[in-house]
Amino acid sequence: MKNIGLLGCGHISETYFRSRQYFNNINITACADLNLEAAKKCADEYNIIVKNVDDLLADKTIDVILNLTNPTAHYKTIKNTLLAGKHSYCEKPLSIQFDQGKELIELAKSKNLYLGNAPDTFLGGGGQLTKQIIDSGEVGDIKLGNFTFAFPGVQSWHPNPEPWFVEGGGPILDMGPYYYTMLVNFLGPAKSIKAIASKVSEFRKIGEGPRKGLEFKVEIPTSYYIVIEFENKAVIQGFLSFDVINHQSNFIDLYGTKGSIIGPDPNMFGGPIKVSLAEGGAWKEYSTEEMKLGKTNIFNKSGRSNEAPRNANYRGVGLSDMLYCIDNNLEHRCNGELVLHVLDMLDTTIKSAEQSKTLQLRTTCNKTKLFNERDINLITN
Repeated sequence: MKNIGLLGCGHISETYFRSRQYFNNINITACADLNLEAAKKCADEYNIIVKNVDDLLADKTIDVILNLTNPTAHYKTIKNTLLAGKHSYCEKPLSIQFDQGKELIELAKSKNLYLGNAPDTFLGGGGQLTKQIIDSGEVGDIKLGNFTFAFPGVQSWHPNPEPWFVEGGGPILDMGPYYYTMLVNFLGPAKSIKAIASKVSEFRKIGEGPRKGLEFKVEIPTSYYIVIEFENKAVIQGFLSFDVINHQSNFIDLYGTKGSIIGPDPNMFGGPIKVSLAEGGAWKEYSTEEMKLGKTNIFNKSGRSNEAPRNANYRGVGLSDMLYCIDNNLEHRCNGELVLHVLDMLDTTIKSAEQSKTLQLRTTCNKTKLFNERDINLITN
């Protein structure tokens, strides 16, 4: 079993420690953070070793670095991980710049190291059941569709919301990875993107914590309208926003030549999925509750518009799959080709809005393979 060193002991680390309940090969042995107190707290809570960042990377007993640092630090920390001769699995996005992400993929290949990256939500029951229905031909060829993520932003409840509103933040880099990865899972690689961006307010006010009431400047666009043409000729339009008080749009609607399908929340792992095959007809609902990575396991009472009260959350499956593939010399599902293409889509979206024109993607990737229950049983408890 590979030993994992955790880099970055913020809130998301709790999710990956919980993943040890679900997956049989996640063995986190040490942690580090630039904030030594945060690292000590994490080590004490989970009974692991605390180290400083340099010592974690130099530790020869650690095989894989689980990178949970801030997105603006991903490029540097992943590069240092690979240069230290360790496999890397990182939270999304791979980097905040395409050229840096491409450099990391090439470095990993040159050193024969695995580089994995979130999101892994497309591997959940919702993403896989939707993919299975689409691939079966039940709704015909997907030609059109919509996707929506829209909420007011994190400033009302997060004590330090500024990173979401400066370079490295915004709805594209924050939520785009989930939606784009899910769409590539369903439809294959993208070909071109046209986007228009807007910044609704110049300043926001912190709503919670010791700095409550303090205003801060919004430095980047906070809403994007997007049109994506895929290589299979499907045209999908999207809306990603930090400016919407409330809405009732579905996460993903896909329209095929035989029917329509309402897809899952790309930020989570469950369903339900709905299919209609007739004009004005009924919607047939498909549940994921009997699927190993689709069953509800989170009951949340926050009341936030971007958090459903019931969810399936199995984050860590991408890491677990990568660990299994390292041991068995296989290609992992959250692989470099996929994550670089998604980063290309994110970067192209931002640049398209800046340049006010349609831009072609610079990369492609293979369509993802179905992640069936037999595969999942190999890595689950």
